[in-house]
Amino acid sequence: MRYIIVGAGAVGGVIGGRLAGSGHEVVLVARGAHHEALRDHGLRLRVPEGELTHRLPVVDGPAALGELRPDDVLLLAVKTQDSVAALRTWGPVPVRGGGTAAERLPLFCAQNGVEGQRLALRLFRRVHGVCVWLPSTYVEPGVVSAAGSPLTGILHLGRHPHGTDETTRLVAADLAKSHFEAPVVADVARWQYAKLLSNLGNALEAVTGPVDSEEATALLRQVRAEGAAVLDAAGIAYASTEEQQRVRGDKVTLVPLDGAPRGGGSSWQSLTRGTGTIEADYLNGEITLLGRLHGVATPLNELFQHLANTFARERRAPGSMPVGELVRLADAAVVNTR
Repeated sequence: MRYIIVGAGAVGGVIGGRLAGSGHEVVLVARGAHHEALRDHGLRLRVPEGELTHRLPVVDGPAALGELRPDDVLLLAVKTQDSVAALRTWGPVPVRGGGTAAERLPLFCAQNGVEGQRLALRLFRRVHGVCVWLPSTYVEPGVVSAAGSPLTGILHLGRHPHGTDETTRLVAADLAKSHFEAPVVADVARWQYAKLLSNLGNALEAVTGPVDSEEATALLRQVRAEGAAVLDAAGIAYASTEEQQRVRGDKVTLVPLDGAPRGGGSSWQSLTRGTGTIEADYLNGEITLLGRLHGVATPLNELFQHLANTFARERRAPGSMPVGELVRLADAAVVNTR
């Protein structure tokens, strides 16, 4: 199989680089300065064993590839807010022998949240969910890092909305040879919703900085508890913290990397890069949506969603709001819902 990584940033670049390193055929899809750096200098992947350079085909869209191959696998690793554009670009591409990518090829959504695969299923027949447990960073154009050891990450795979198939197992086997653990599960959404709960703190970190104070830790507990209450009200199953810890153990331990300081999570990185967008609508916003559908108040998630979007839109520096100010806003938001 050939892997086409649509969105070769922190997550996609690391997965693509690791697959290439174990001998698999990989094409990277990127834009702008990142595309130019990948094209001219290769993918530079900083991992615990050192910096690895992979000279791989790089395109900025499907036109450069022409007809796709029947054995191609599309891996969607763009932020959820960029999914629709990517899906509309790649879905109509013809596949050798007839049909289009949307009709014939498997699409794996390696994204935070749960909305990306729902969007994909509107266009693609064969959609797979990926629960991404992969601490990775976009360092600079052409350079990504992953500090996990002994494994780079854990990627639960399954068909969306449920089930597994032979393609799931084949992709999992390739990932397992590429520094990942890749459990094949029939209920991948249960793992993704659990990951969603952990990602509800992304906006907190992006707005106020590392969650290392008592005040910030308390806010993190509260926003996650609010999310869990919403999922319970909606009847949505999610893996427990204990189950996640049993699966992960100490398989992905972060180690210091030369030349690749570990910054914040994906939302922090969006603010650092000044992209103008952030994925809060599909993290905290997912809880806000479900809360409105099921009659559960979600004042903290609404607040975090609003602040994260404001910071992105106004290109504010990550971590620039004092924690005390956020606590004041959070207290007011909770009072106003009573």
